Amino acid sequence: MSEANKQFEYFSLRVKPLLETLYDKKTAAHFLERLYYLLKEHFADRVDENLNKWTENNVQLITYGDSILKEGEKPLVTLDRFLDEHIRDTLTGVHILPFFPYSSDDGFAVIDYLKVDPQLGDWEDIQRIAGKFNLMVDLVINHVSSQHAWFEQFKQGIKPGCDYFIEVDPATDLSQVVRPRSTPLLAKVNTVKGEKHVWATFSEDQIDVNFANPEVLLEYVKIILFYIKKGAKYIRLDAVGFLWKKIGTSCIHLPETHTVIRLLREIVQMLDPMVALISETNVPNRENLSYFGNRNEAHMIYNFSLPPLILNALLQGKSDHLKTWMMSMPPAPIGCAYLNFTASHDGIGLRPTEGLLYEDEYQTLLEKMQEFGGKISMRNKSDGTEVPYEVNISFFDAMQGTVKGKDKWQIQRFLCSQTIMLALEGIPAFYIHSLLATPNDLEGVEKNGRNRSINRYKWNYEELEKRLKNPKSPQSIVLKELSRRIKIRRKQPAFHPNATQYTLHPLNKALFVFWRQSIYRDQSIFCINNLSDRTQKLRLSDLNLFIIDPWCDLLSGHPIENLHDKFTLKPYQCAWITNKF
Repeated sequence: MSEANKQFEYFSLRVKPLLETLYDKKTAAHFLERLYYLLKEHFADRVDENLNKWTENNVQLITYGDSILKEGEKPLVTLDRFLDEHIRDTLTGVHILPFFPYSSDDGFAVIDYLKVDPQLGDWEDIQRIAGKFNLMVDLVINHVSSQHAWFEQFKQGIKPGCDYFIEVDPATDLSQVVRPRSTPLLAKVNTVKGEKHVWATFSEDQIDVNFANPEVLLEYVKIILFYIKKGAKYIRLDAVGFLWKKIGTSCIHLPETHTVIRLLREIVQMLDPMVALISETNVPNRENLSYFGNRNEAHMIYNFSLPPLILNALLQGKSDHLKTWMMSMPPAPIGCAYLNFTASHDGIGLRPTEGLLYEDEYQTLLEKMQEFGGKISMRNKSDGTEVPYEVNISFFDAMQGTVKGKDKWQIQRFLCSQTIMLALEGIPAFYIHSLLATPNDLEGVEKNGRNRSINRYKWNYEELEKRLKNPKSPQSIVLKELSRRIKIRRKQPAFHPNATQYTLHPLNKALFVFWRQSIYRDQSIFCINNLSDRTQKLRLSDLNLFIIDPWCDLLSGHPIENLHDKFTLKPYQCAWITNKF
């Protein structure tokens, strides 16, 4: 058998069963060949799964292309300069949020997947950053802008776009559909064939595409191929849980959706084994975990329960819910990892807290976030009632106080929250406004009329530089100290994303303590975090430190002289006690 035939046989073996799950056999056979001839010239030399996509060294940044602006300069050039001056030696990856031409939702209503918004820059600017950092690119896979060429074709009755969307009779019972927003599910649109109603999960400007049409699948495979050729190492599948629609169901997490992710993973694996798929599903924890599949779907999943649980723990000054959640979290499968974060361009999701917080604590969290300047966004349930969906607030300002009110510990409390995230199993990701201690942008909310604008501030480059040069500013203090802790973290084998993690149980609820052990078991790190505004003590003998090893706190640099002493932690202090330093 020729090499070409062997290649096709392998491709068919991996892809055909998945296509046949989605479509009838005749259609699957036809599209198998089309996919193969689209991709065959781009296959990697080796298609073995790469289980070493990441190490303890990987730390990610999340940013918009225009989070920092300099007059007379393209924002992507300004971003590149900021990264070189402040981030180059600290972080290894950059997620540039949608940088394509768009019509709404700050980039998530994409007009053209293959172009860079000229107001930001061009592909040369993107590739310059990709040459220095592992680039994460958004694939907004569930929907397109109402101004996308495909939807214009739909309105004109022109192929291929006329077959790419989901028409629904507005009298259809869609009450079972899970909604992430309070907007109508169907958008009314005028076409050459009259008025039609199309599926629009997120807004009337974001029209869902129809993956039941295999031509749509083919379009998105072409886009993935294009991104990989442009240097993307991570591809984020935005809103992927809503991808497949079946009337009479919830239309979220359907088996067909999981099959599409499996198919995309197989294809990405054959194109470049170093590229990873990340699922973005802001849902309750058990549902979120399903996107690992049988280690054959997403390579990484966002740890959506982490932000609200860390927030609640630091508000309450106690670790019980955080510990309960951590004990319930399975280790990520081999070849997979959690993506840990506390803040992003969106709000702090509340659905991931379902079943994890007491009702009184949940209500207190909502009240305190509003007291600290935050907003609460709502969604519609199937019974027509509205419930909170997310808290919109700068994570730095979410740390202004506790259940007792505002206090003087904001910076220390915030650093504690980020240090916990840094130490957990998985790959840490920092939103740029967390690194920069950006406060609530209330003017942005008023100007744009959107709650999420509160955490999407655009810094003036000169003003930011002035703040960073002032050693007493929150921006300077936080960026300097987080950079120091990140650099320490990147050197520790026990912080490998797949290294062992165990929850420990000191009697003092104000302490959150866990143990990490390197894959080769030569390093242990005991992560101790004081969640309270009071000094706390922990008996080191409770940690079961090996008496034959010398021990040191990596964060303070202080050696541990006596393993029988009590270890003292100031308010919100963190310690990483290790036997290898």
